[in-house]
Amino acid sequence: MLANGAKLGYKEKGSSSYTDLPGLKEIPDMGLEPEKVENTCLSDKNKQYENGIGDAGDLTYKFKYDNTMSDSPYRIMRKAQEEGKTLSFQETLVDGTKTEFDAQVSVKRTGGGVNGVIEFNLAMSVQSDLVITDPDESV
Repeated sequence: MLANGAKLGYKEKGSSSYTDLPGLKEIPDMGLEPEKVENTCLSDKNKQYENGIGDAGDLTYKFKYDNTMSDSPYRIMRKAQEEGKTLSFQETLVDGTKTEFDAQVSVKRTGGGVNGVIEFNLAMSVQSDLVITDPDESV
């Protein structure tokens, strides 16, 4: 499956619907990597391990840079960063898979050169569980 058609929406606490952020160019790896915790007993002949808590890792979305309107994603997310807001996000893939999470954001504009596009990176500090909803099979 191609990443084409993927969307990222956001909403503030208390809002009922997500607003899609236009200009999305790249989505991150998604899922949890549990920490490997050693739990070996003195009677064991080799080390024993268990999965500990998960880590979503670095979630960074890449966007086309556009700062021409008050509702551009760059301005909205930069304001959320400045205010230290935690927002709710929903990533939707073209097959209908949805991943929802809460996060604080940081925004960084990329550099550029001759014939190089300027983008911005939206990094997420995840503040909740990742809630994954599978697509409806009847569609």
